Amino acid sequence: MNSIQAVVGWALYNAGALQSGEEPPAGGSDLHEIPEALWSFEFSLEVLAYNLSALVVAFLLALPVAWDREKKKSSPGLRTIPLVSLASCAYVLISISVLEGDSGAQARILQGLVTGVGFVGGGAILKSNDHVSGTATAASIWAMGALGAAVAYRRLEIALLLAVVTFATLRWLKPLKRVACEDEA
Repeated sequence: MNSIQAVVGWALYNAGALQSGEEPPAGGSDLHEIPEALWSFEFSLEVLAYNLSALVVAFLLALPVAWDREKKKSSPGLRTIPLVSLASCAYVLISISVLEGDSGAQARILQGLVTGVGFVGGGAILKSNDHVSGTATAASIWAMGALGAAVAYRRLEIALLLAVVTFATLRWLKPLKRVACEDEA
């Protein structure tokens, strides 16, 4: 058990999240008995380099979408879109590190991430009378969240495809949408 797992186990135990009858994690079960792991810190340049590179890639892959939205004065833009990707990547990196080998727990983290990013995107959808706007914005936020998660899981081909398809959809399909709307009128 690494130090992060010990601290998480201790916190869960003290929060009452562990089932009764389980042994307390290393470090004790009383809130006043803080585990040694809380005060220890394992530092690895290799882990730092990997995490930094993953976060940078997630940020950079989101930039074309963000830049294009910013140029069109659409919100969210240059700050929000890359931060959604970056934060999604960070949450998945943390879950991989803390929940080593526990695919069920990692799936729950990913499920929460999908829900949370969807909630943020849902805030961009507006309805007035018979007109709904912001659905493409919401979808792009969701796609950037998936992009960040894909980078963290080392699925760069998925992340790259998400970046290209999202950019192309937002950039080049809007004129086609206008043409389709004109044909209906």
